[in-house]
Parts: sequence; structure tokens; C-alpha cells
Amino acid sequence: MAVTRTFAAGPEQLFQQIDNIIKSHSLRGSESLCKLLQYLAKQSLYHPDAPLKEYQIATEVYGRPADFDPQSDSTIRVQAGRLRLKLAEYYATEGAADPILVKIPKGSYHLTFEARPIEPQPQPQAVPLRELPPRGIAVETVPARWRVAALMLLVGLVAALLVLGSLLWNRKSSEPAMAAPSVPRATGPLAAFWRPFASGAEEPWVIFSNAAFIGRPETGMRYYNSRADSKTTVYDHYTGVGEVLAIHALDDAFSTLGRKIRVKRGSLFTLDDVKNNNLIFVGSPSENLSLLDIPGTQEFVFQRVASGPRQGDLSIVSKHPKAGEASTYLASPSNTPLTEDYSVVGLVPGNGSGQYVMILAGTTTFGTQGAVEFVCRQESVEKLLHEIPGSGAGPIRPFEALVRVKIARGVPVKTELVTVRAR
Repeated sequence: MAVTRTFAAGPEQLFQQIDNIIKSHSLRGSESLCKLLQYLAKQSLYHPDAPLKEYQIATEVYGRPADFDPQSDSTIRVQAGRLRLKLAEYYATEGAADPILVKIPKGSYHLTFEARPIEPQPQPQAVPLRELPPRGIAVETVPARWRVAALMLLVGLVAALLVLGSLLWNRKSSEPAMAAPSVPRATGPLAAFWRPFASGAEEPWVIFSNAAFIGRPETGMRYYNSRADSKTTVYDHYTGVGEVLAIHALDDAFSTLGRKIRVKRGSLFTLDDVKNNNLIFVGSPSENLSLLDIPGTQEFVFQRVASGPRQGDLSIVSKHPKAGEASTYLASPSNTPLTEDYSVVGLVPGNGSGQYVMILAGTTTFGTQGAVEFVCRQESVEKLLHEIPGSGAGPIRPFEALVRVKIARGVPVKTELVTVRAR
């Protein structure tokens, strides 16, 4: 598809416009989107008639392997969609007066360059002059008694307003001042536990799981298998009940700390997020697949049971169990009511200096909810801080904790700390 250019502008002007967008606040910190925009601009201007495919972008821009399959991996489509939104954001703010519009049409990866339309200025309309009466004819005037009545009415209205204002002022002065209601801020263990995420300049990102499935609810669904389902359409717009309630609990907790959170689903997560933000992951690596791309927990890891009656079930494996501790932790069997689950609460260093990643995940959606609620309560956080070696009165140290979650009728009713490891 050839590049569309609806005005006479040289490549230098067009590349300058691309450079302005890349340096803008809208794309600040998004290295992957900047690389994508530069690549699309070069291909569109230097090779306007050459087709531009997802496979080419994936391998040449993002270094994907030669066996990259666009049908099973939506990375490029997601990144292009994010770039479209960023371009719209740029032209609605910093680029509102730019003479060149850069767009990515739906269904294509070739850029279009258009001149911003100039809105015509409204022409002043001639106001007809009021027709004057012919000479020699006297203009009728308002009778004198009407003018006197109108003047008296105006004086009475002003006097009434002055009296009313005086009454209101006296009433306001006599009433006690009412202080604006304020929300008490959380202190103590909860503030200490979340300090790495609540003290930064930017709000932390909460990355919640939305697992990849194949099939549809009407015909049956199962988890996507990259080895067996490479040609199958993937559905990634489902999220567990526990994750939804977990985000609500986190939002409430951060509100008491005087901060906000930003929320993003796992399929939209990029490695740029790791470089530039503190992150809170909600959900296990079996569903929050973005956890597979970053360093995670090392002491308590999620694994599928390889054999036996629980084969295929998700478990938490303790890599270095202490005396009296189990090596594997499982939720209630799937053929019985869910009454128990296990969760991991882990704080690991982020990629940037002073940045952190918090992992809150159970083997089921209700275990994940229990883990989040555990770290949003003063009493349970206080017990956890007491067990983290070296955390004392200083800043919290990276750690990994295992939590048991009791469940009744799909609701976490009790959480208790099983064991803690310092990293």
C-alpha cells in the first residue's frame, strides 16, 4: 500500500514531524512505540509500494525469532493499536497546531501524512441599519408617568436585594465554620509495607491477568497451548472474579495512602513498563502471561503437576523447604468444593534504580484475591513485616511469602502466613 501524502512536503519535513512526535510527552518513556513509529515512517517514505507485514515488523523491529506466527501472537497488532492512541493523544494536546497529521489507517501499517485542514474564518455579516423615521415626523416618546414608575420599581428592587444580602451575610457570620471532611491516611504497617510503591513520583501500574483461551463459551474453552494451537484464534478478554475484587481492594488501600493506581491488563503489558514504573502483578503466571517475560519469584514458583492423580493442576513448589514444610502446595481438588488455596506474595527488585515489582498470585482466582486482601490489611501486613528478615525499622527488603487461603462459597474468608523467605 503506497504512502498517502495529500500535500507537497519533502521527506525532511515529514521526518521532522516524526521526530517531534517521538520527543513529545505522549511518547515519553515508550521506547518500543518510538522504534515502531520510526520504522513505519522509513518504510512508508522509502518503500511506499512494498507491502508491510506483521512478520516483517516483528522480526526487524522487535527481534522476534524466525518462527514468529502473527496468527497466534498479537504483539504487533496490539503495539500498532497503542501507537494509534498515542498519535491521537499527541494531536489533541502538544500537536494541536502542527501542520502535518500522521496517521496509521486501520488494516494497514503504512503511515499517511496529511496537511491539517484550515478552518475558514467566519465572515462578518452586515447588520442592517435601523430605519430612521422620515424627516418632519416626530418620534413617539415614552410618557413621563411611565418613566417615573419604572424608576421607582428599580429603586425598590435594589433595596430588596441589599436587605436580602445583609440577612444572608449575618446568618453566615453567626454560624460556626464547618471543616471540609478529610479522609484519614493510613499509617503504621500498611504505609511501611507499600512505601516503595506509594512514595514515587508516578502511580504504580497494576497488571492484572487475562488468560489466553481458545474456543468460545458456547462451544467450550481451554487454555491456549502455543505448541499445539499456533493457528487458532486466541481470546484474551476474560478475567477471574478474584482479580476484579483484588483490584478494588488495592484501589481502596492506595486511597488510604493518598495515592492512586493505574490499571492495565496483562496482554497489553510491554517491557517498557518494567523499565519506567513500579509494577504490581495480580494473578499467577499461568494466566498473567506477562510474568513469564520478567524475573519473578525464585523460592516459591508455579508449576503444573507432571503426573499422578493431580496431573495438570497448578501448584506452588517450594525450592528450599525448611524442616516440617511441604515441598508442594495445591488447592482443593477440582472435583470437590474449593475450600483451600495457596498464594505467593513476593517483592522483587525492578529493572530501574529504586523500582520494585510486587507479585500477588494464587493457584486459583480466589487464592489471588486472598493474597491481595492479605496485603491490604493492617494486622496481616504487620505479621508479615515481623517475619521478613532485616526489615525492622528500615525500608522493606525484597522477600517471598507463602499464604494459605481458606475459601467458603467462592469467598476468601481467612488468610494465614505459612512461611517467608528473604531474597
